[in-house]
Amino acid sequence: MASLAGMLQARGHQVTGSDENVYPPMCTMLEGLGIQIMPGYEGEHLTPAPDCIVVGNAIPRGNPEVEETLNRKLLYRSLPEVIKEEFIRGRRSLVVAGTHGKTTTTSLAAWVIDQAGLNPSFLVGGVVQNFSASFRVTESNYFIIEGDEYDTAYFDKGPKFMHYLPEVAIVNNIEFDHADIYENLDAVKLAFRRLMNLVPGNGKLIVGWDSQPVRDVVASFGQKLFTNLETFGTCDEARWQARKIVYSESMTHFTVFRDGTKWAEFQTPLIGEFNVLNSLAVIIAADAWGVERDAIAEALATFKSVSRRCEVRGEVNGVIVIDDFAHHPTAVRETLLALPQKFPGRRLIAVFEPRSWSSRLAVFQDQYVDAFKPADLVIVAGVFDTTTAAEKGRVLDTEKLIRDIAGQHKPAFAVSDVDEIVRMLSVEARSGDVIAIMSNGGFGGIHEKLLKALSGCTVSAN
Repeated sequence: MASLAGMLQARGHQVTGSDENVYPPMCTMLEGLGIQIMPGYEGEHLTPAPDCIVVGNAIPRGNPEVEETLNRKLLYRSLPEVIKEEFIRGRRSLVVAGTHGKTTTTSLAAWVIDQAGLNPSFLVGGVVQNFSASFRVTESNYFIIEGDEYDTAYFDKGPKFMHYLPEVAIVNNIEFDHADIYENLDAVKLAFRRLMNLVPGNGKLIVGWDSQPVRDVVASFGQKLFTNLETFGTCDEARWQARKIVYSESMTHFTVFRDGTKWAEFQTPLIGEFNVLNSLAVIIAADAWGVERDAIAEALATFKSVSRRCEVRGEVNGVIVIDDFAHHPTAVRETLLALPQKFPGRRLIAVFEPRSWSSRLAVFQDQYVDAFKPADLVIVAGVFDTTTAAEKGRVLDTEKLIRDIAGQHKPAFAVSDVDEIVRMLSVEARSGDVIAIMSNGGFGGIHEKLLKALSGCTVSAN
């Protein structure tokens, strides 16, 4: 929503907005753009009447501004509707979807296509460090967008990505997630099936073949085979394969094979096998849009990453503090597996806030136990807003989770209060530690609090 506000302003519209508890990096971006954020929700915010009211998907009936909009019969639209009609229709659209890796893959695609001279517009669910922005509006014929499978608005319960008119669609992977709106994995697969069915015959459908649910969805089309299908992965069955993956502290190196023949060698500052696959998807998409291999390679090597994706927030007395958006157990595991590749030989401390809907519920109770295996010490914060979460189902039992993790013979603690977590870490941390803080929210400003606390204490070298 913050990015769309900036895009509409770039088109010459006057934009204001209402929200609660806005946190960085988006509040910082909005302030920099001079876009007014009105705190809370009040019907008076809609006087004088706006030409159009964009309703975010977190806004329910009963919200004072929704009720004012309906009572006064004001024009309202969902975020995806506005994006489709204002920015995508008539352009060449690349939609990046999948349970994991959407933001990084979309950001990387925007950078690669930009460096190829195609000057794309883009919209990403995070701040792309190469652009210091989460969006850009240009006069180019190319548009790149992160396609989210979460619902669109209270009046449109379909996935957002159904509005984005893909010429090229990337589906990195499919897993069960968003337990508050999807009943099971089959429901998630159906949503992605509908997205795949939107790709035109002269487009490209690029799918992660290491993901069995992706294969299942493609197979569900039966005899209606995609002539425009491109499969990628590390498995032997994928048409595009990443092989000879070598990790170092500064770069990840890999070789791409197509149809069993070496296609090109690449390197990226990104860490982890999951980011090799994200890069491979972008390579295929860029090739589909006519970008030369050398240009792809140069762009991959100079990509900086996205805010809140394994982002180093600071280093104090030899302790590195990482900010990461991971909340699904697969994302938690992959993040914790990747960090030792970047920081070998260091103790890894995982701090996790169950804040997304799926992480707040008990649907992944057992999976989280395995997800934290790569960490040397684990701290799990209290479940965010347990009262609301309990209305959706059984809440994650953090005490049981900690007992199960401790059963792996590693220290593990359930600490509900952010300030108490900071106090604990300021005592526990020692020089050489990497502290990975994982949450899809603001987590009570824990990163700044921890860095400040570490600056004011003596950190052990042992």
